[in-house]
Amino acid sequence: MPIRRFLRATLSGSDYRVVEAETAAEGMSRATNEPPDLMVLDLGLPDGDGLQVIDWFRDWSSAPIIVLSARGQERDKVAALDRGADDYLTKPFGVGELQARIRVALRNRARRDSGENEPAFEVGDLRVDLARRRAFLAGVHLSLTPLEYRLLVTLVRHAGKVLTHGFILREVWGPNHSDDPRYVRVFVANLRRRIEPNPARPRYLLTEQGVGYRLVDHADDAS
Repeated sequence: MPIRRFLRATLSGSDYRVVEAETAAEGMSRATNEPPDLMVLDLGLPDGDGLQVIDWFRDWSSAPIIVLSARGQERDKVAALDRGADDYLTKPFGVGELQARIRVALRNRARRDSGENEPAFEVGDLRVDLARRRAFLAGVHLSLTPLEYRLLVTLVRHAGKVLTHGFILREVWGPNHSDDPRYVRVFVANLRRRIEPNPARPRYLLTEQGVGYRLVDHADDAS
């Protein structure tokens, strides 16, 4: 397949070691024998649905999954992310964007695997001191409500990853609110007014249209 050959050449040229598979069965076999640090997955596979591969992989691995798919419907993105994918790119996509998202996913995994409970999270002028439960913008303490802080901490703990409305609702408000995204929209708007230099043009808390939100985890992403 041309896109697979193109990705192999591009990623190999960026010093990634690439192991490729054409079918779901072949991919699962190779992943079992040689567990990957990151999986790039197309949902449209000749012998099955890529969502089933996500389910299978998440049963035993926490390695990042980036989905590439021609399926641009919001429900497809939400389904993949809710089932454990870390990110989702719709075809056609830019190679530069894919590589940036790979770097973010690998940084997140390295941070998790280090076993460190980071006392502070920093990106640009935003700093969240998890140990002291305080947040700052350009050195100025932010007075957040308990729910605003809980939302910010959820975003910080998954920084760089796209979080669906449903995931945020379950983490912040609990399972009884998992079907009402209005809570998320209202509180994200409130939180942006606190943490963004210009809430109308957010640098830190970005919208993934129709899917959810992503807190950037690197200064380059917040420029």
